[in-house]
Amino acid sequence: MGTIKKDILIGALISLFATAAGIFLYLEYFSKNNLNETFRMIQEGGLLGKILSLAAIPNLFVFFIFIRKKQDNRAKGVLFITILIALTTLILKFF
Repeated sequence: MGTIKKDILIGALISLFATAAGIFLYLEYFSKNNLNETFRMIQEGGLLGKILSLAAIPNLFVFFIFIRKKQDNRAKGVLFITILIALTTLILKFF
């Protein structure tokens, strides 16, 4: 695998991890119920898109760290996952 593709993949994986951490932290600090109950309430309330878009905020910090360190290919991976999250949020809003 070329170094460019490897860097993009690393950036994408870090972005997915940052998003998952964002979801976990959001649910841990703003929910009074356990994790399973919270997920059920989110699904019933149609709030998954909103939670997902809030959870993608850490990607902004990761993106700028990669840009500042001149790791542009990793930043491309973060940007790609962030765009996928935005499209997913858009689809969830209308369905």
